[in-house]
Amino acid sequence: MSNLGQIKSKFLAHFAKIEKEGDVLTVLEQLKKKKKIAKATHNIYAYRIREKNGDLIEGKEDDGETKASEKLLFLLQKVNLENVLIIVTRWYGGIHLGGARFRHIVNSAHQLLIENKIIKSTKENLD
Repeated sequence: MSNLGQIKSKFLAHFAKIEKEGDVLTVLEQLKKKKKIAKATHNIYAYRIREKNGDLIEGKEDDGETKASEKLLFLLQKVNLENVLIIVTRWYGGIHLGGARFRHIVNSAHQLLIENKIIKSTKENLD
């Protein structure tokens, strides 16, 4: 049985192209200038940066949504994106979603990347 009809949480994905780790905080600060984003329950993010020397830096932050950023980082790895920061903002709606919350977090990020033509729309991106 699915509780999808009962979901009251809201998820909104954002992305930015970045070149260095310092860009992550800059983007977050800019995003949180919007009061609605700043007051959200969680701003979960993950990023991958390819440095000029060839090193790959990966980072993530759950912002209280335990293990959620791992799912976002896995999505970036799966679609082989670099120099990208993906953020999913969640406003808690009063209903515990359990593990289903990960699906909503990743799907919102995945859909944003497709809509912005960062990746192609294919089912295997998430499998």
